[in-house]
Amino acid sequence: MKVEEKLLLSPQDFRPYFKDWKLNGIFNPAAVRAKDGKIILYVRVAERFSSKNKLDYPVILPGKERKFEIQKIDNSIFLKKEGNVLYLKNHTIRISNISHFRKVILDESGFNILDIEKEPIFFPEEDQEECGVEDPRIVTIGKNYYMTYVGVSIKEGITTSLAVSKNLRHWERKGIIFNHENKDVVLFPEKINNEFVALHRPVGMFNFNNPSIWIAYSKDLVYWGKSKCILHPRRDSSWDNLRIGAGCPPIKTKKGWLVIYHGVNNKTYSAGALLLDLNEPEKIIGQTPINKPLFSPSHKYEKKGVVNNVIFPTGIVEDLDKKSVLIYSGAGDQSITVRRVLIQDILNSLEKC
Repeated sequence: MKVEEKLLLSPQDFRPYFKDWKLNGIFNPAAVRAKDGKIILYVRVAERFSSKNKLDYPVILPGKERKFEIQKIDNSIFLKKEGNVLYLKNHTIRISNISHFRKVILDESGFNILDIEKEPIFFPEEDQEECGVEDPRIVTIGKNYYMTYVGVSIKEGITTSLAVSKNLRHWERKGIIFNHENKDVVLFPEKINNEFVALHRPVGMFNFNNPSIWIAYSKDLVYWGKSKCILHPRRDSSWDNLRIGAGCPPIKTKKGWLVIYHGVNNKTYSAGALLLDLNEPEKIIGQTPINKPLFSPSHKYEKKGVVNNVIFPTGIVEDLDKKSVLIYSGAGDQSITVRRVLIQDILNSLEKC
């Protein structure tokens, strides 16, 4: 298929918010077309606290003051440090970096940067966000914007929360909607059979199966139920045989709901597509072939980064031509790319299920 692609944003385009901290990477953006036609990205920016003491780590204090404190790990429970992760002997971890979201404004084409805001647009404030907020996804439902995002904390672990906005600047937090450990939550942009629908990816400590894509339903976007697994990683030599998760929010087409998802095989993150039934989203109509992902790491900025060999799609916007989509992805956990692809080309690439 014909793909127009571009390295859109690099770490050099950003500066740390905290004085004397270091930028660790920018990646995994939410994407939405604003009412004026411009495309807004919410970019995850990771900053690393630097200290001579390897047992120090930062925690954001609750509230809107954007302050942090340094906590120390007792040497008696410290096991090892790998990168930004501190491993403890009680089988828990701490991290020396914290993420927030920065707003980036693109032109109507989605390929050109108009503005990169220097201040965080969305910053950790709640107890469940004390170690950072990560991987936002934004959809428009009615007149409002809804953002699902991951919160990381010592108290609640890794959870997914919901926030609502009318203007993509001021957000009302609705709290945790999927408990520990549940990520890759994407909302469908409209009700189906009078219910809100979400895809999510729970992970447990006892792995009877590998991380998979689930579906859930809600009457109010806060309380979710009727969860059901709809897709497991495929076996053998598939590009998605280790773990999978929803990437971008679903796009409605005449053929069905188009979902771009990520899959992992041998430490390589690639992207594929699913086609779900319009009225029964639990039903998978088509899927990217087992031997040919939609996109795999091929450029240097995807193969070499904070994490090597990563394409992680999280944002999707319909192009102005109404025939293509713009897909925004994290690359190497360090940069952000954009791809323009014809919807029909993606649909043609799928195998029927």
